[in-house]
Amino acid sequence: MPDPDRPLDEDNADAPTQPGAPEPVATSEVAAPEPGTEQDLGELLRQAQQRAQESHDAWLRAKAEADNARKRAQIDLANAYKYATESLAGDLLPVKDSLEATLAADSASLDALRSGVELTLKQLNAVFEKANLKEISALGEKFDPHRHQAISMLPSEKEPNTVIDVLQKGYSLHDRVIRPALVTVAKPATPQA
Repeated sequence: MPDPDRPLDEDNADAPTQPGAPEPVATSEVAAPEPGTEQDLGELLRQAQQRAQESHDAWLRAKAEADNARKRAQIDLANAYKYATESLAGDLLPVKDSLEATLAADSASLDALRSGVELTLKQLNAVFEKANLKEISALGEKFDPHRHQAISMLPSEKEPNTVIDVLQKGYSLHDRVIRPALVTVAKPATPQA
């Protein structure tokens, strides 16, 4: 709908308006800015540019801060992996010291050496318990391929697939098997003909 305050183009003034036909275009020229308005527009432009620059600077700072946080997190994660066993290593040092002291004893009797080794083993077991490193019990249990590794099968009076001998102890860390127990398993009885 044409603006009633604006004059129509003289060429189109006499043209009849039909429903659905494009409306006539006003040809009035853009009014010259009022005195002082140009200065106001320049000020508005300067303020808009300043706000845009401030926004851009804030965005750059936020981006740099996010990059720094990501880099710090990567360094912290790398250090966590690198020094994850620091506590365990500190707990194992007294065990090593005890073993070295036992080896350094020149005139120790066999009973004294045995007693020293038993104390060292107690220290080691305490470290294992603190680290939640547990021995996998196997003897007399049903064979479990997730916790046991069968080395051989032997005829036995025990129930088939029962562990009858442990060749090497297995260990789990927080319920995850880190070394399965090496075992010998009872062979199923063969029918006699």
